Amino acid sequence: MLNYVEHGQQTDAPSILIVHGLFGSARNWGVIAKRLSSDHHVIAVDMRNHGESDWQDSHNYFDLAKDLAEVIRQFKAPMNVLGHSMGGKAAMVLALQNPDLVNRLLVADIAPVSYGHTQMPLIHAMRALDLSMVEKRSDADRLLTAEVPEASVRAFLLQSLDVKARRWRLNLDVLAAEMDKVLGFPAVEGLFDKPALFLSGGKSDYVLPEHRSGIKALFTDAYFAKIPGVGHWLHAEKPREFEASIRVFFERGT
Repeated sequence: MLNYVEHGQQTDAPSILIVHGLFGSARNWGVIAKRLSSDHHVIAVDMRNHGESDWQDSHNYFDLAKDLAEVIRQFKAPMNVLGHSMGGKAAMVLALQNPDLVNRLLVADIAPVSYGHTQMPLIHAMRALDLSMVEKRSDADRLLTAEVPEASVRAFLLQSLDVKARRWRLNLDVLAAEMDKVLGFPAVEGLFDKPALFLSGGKSDYVLPEHRSGIKALFTDAYFAKIPGVGHWLHAEKPREFEASIRVFFERGT
């Protein structure tokens, strides 16, 4: 089963499952998870090939959704499920295939579509990092600068570097081999007719108006909202506003 971090105590209300995006981990969501745990039982997972979870030979959304279903069944189902980016796609497939396991669905800045961009340059940069020259995180940050000039992106990636062991907590080989599946969205049968909020960043182009009809075809009770002034990393750029949106949406069903 996936590695997970648990916050708060189980109550009569549905627990919240947090599913991170590509190159992320449960630890990226620690602050938001802890704040939500004042009123909710929260579980943040490391997806396969990420964090402390096992490395597997596949990284497709059917397998990712199956992993999430296994976690939920260990606790009190159904859960409120929050997924960002890759985690949002995995959460969508989970909800479509196992609607009995999901109470409410919040999809953060992603749509059930294939995207044309690629994250391979970041994989190349991580692979090219000479870990023998890394004594502390600042060494890795300096060495990555030429390939990854954005300080915020470097900081995000370096959360998955085990400096002491000089290894990435990411299965870069499998993520590279399966990148087309990560960027795509599978043909999945099913329908989710419970509330689903598609929350996007006001400056992001991941969820476009032309995506809405396809979303509504799969998620018949879908809602759409934006957090102004933020991009794809809405939870990192405006965590308080993001947390407030989570609370309003999930608590509406209690």
